[in-house]
Amino acid sequence: MSKRILVLDDNHDILDVVSETLSYEQFEVQGTSQSETVLPLVKNSHPNLIILDYRVAGLNGGELCQQIKSDPDFKDIPIIIFSAYVNHADELFAYGCDAIINKPFDLTELVNKVNTLLQ
Repeated sequence: MSKRILVLDDNHDILDVVSETLSYEQFEVQGTSQSETVLPLVKNSHPNLIILDYRVAGLNGGELCQQIKSDPDFKDIPIIIFSAYVNHADELFAYGCDAIINKPFDLTELVNKVNTLLQ
C-alpha cells in the first residue's frame, strides 16, 4: 500500500510538479491550493505526510502545522513546510514542523526529505 501525502501550495505550477514527482515515486498524492481545505482533508484521508506552503491565503502553513500537531490523532504525522523565506527557519520550526524546504527547491531534495521522514 502506497503512502499518502497531502500537499498545500497556492501556486498551481508548483503543486503540479510536486504532485507529479511524488506520484512518480509511488506515493499517493492529494493536492490542494486552499488552506481552508487542509484540516478536513487531514481528518478524512489520514495522510502519512503533509507538505505545506508557508505563504498562502487564509491560515498560513505554519498556523496549519500548529493546528495539526496539536491534535492528538494527527500529532505524529511528519510535516514539511515550503518557504521562500530561508532566513526565518527558526520561526518556521517553532510551528512544530519536522522539516523545511526552501523555495526554489530541488526535486531530489524533496524526494529525499519525504523518504527520510516516512522511514
